[in-house]
Amino acid sequence: MDRLLAMRVFTRIVELQAFGKAADSLALPRASVTQLIKQLEAHLGAALLHRTTRHVSPTLDGQAYYQRCVVLLAELDELEGAFAGGGNNPHGKLRIDLPASLAQRVIVPALADFVQRYPQLELMLGANDRPVDLIREGIDCVLRAGEVYDTRLAARPIANLRQITCANADYLQRNGMPSSLAELQQHHAVNFFSALTERCFALEFMVDGALVQVSLPARISTSSAEAYVAACEAGLGIIQVPYYHVRKQVEQGLLHEVLAALPPPDLPLTALYPPHRQLSPRVRVFIDWLSELFSVV
Repeated sequence: MDRLLAMRVFTRIVELQAFGKAADSLALPRASVTQLIKQLEAHLGAALLHRTTRHVSPTLDGQAYYQRCVVLLAELDELEGAFAGGGNNPHGKLRIDLPASLAQRVIVPALADFVQRYPQLELMLGANDRPVDLIREGIDCVLRAGEVYDTRLAARPIANLRQITCANADYLQRNGMPSSLAELQQHHAVNFFSALTERCFALEFMVDGALVQVSLPARISTSSAEAYVAACEAGLGIIQVPYYHVRKQVEQGLLHEVLAALPPPDLPLTALYPPHRQLSPRVRVFIDWLSELFSVV
């Protein structure tokens, strides 16, 4: 039995909760995966997995073994990286997940610089607005805007993004430009809701140093950043977004800033990663590069 391979197979089964998915992710025959787990359990003298026709989950022994495997495999990956250039020239795959609009408008256009600096890194890039489980999905690092609630993850602040309240020119022509929060109450918003909780976010304004939240009626709500801006461009209501997302539309006069004297608070941008990846050269150089990129955005 290849114990190292068996450990990798076991951790993927726990993370994906299925033998077949683990086999596919590691490009191994499913029969080989099943045989490796049988051999591993026999070697350890303990049952590691509960198996049913629909679900696979670790036993108590399996959960303890999984936690140790994750740390040991991460340390082994970093050890091999150190002998192949380490932090000066990290190599291998780096799995990252980014907000779709941020990836499209800011990060991907600048990635040529990162690739030139670290030619031995292969980026596996996800770009969407759905919540991801880093540990279960094997992702090294995600970039997220807003408050961070997952205490299982290590976090590093990257930037505070300037936000803007804006509306389509035709919408403002039909409904008027609000000059105060009282007048704003006569307007409609495009609502943005959490894909995780389905809670709609209120509009936020800084008034004399204090945060004021305003909820407006809406004809449309969405959990997609792209659809959120598109609905505003279609004249369906007022939105609040990071300025980078609507810079071109504002400069072209398609969207207009609303209540500029009462700006929304900045939006924190944070890199999140599993604690066992904290010293990973691959993760470290990517986060350092992000910090550098957003220092000039």
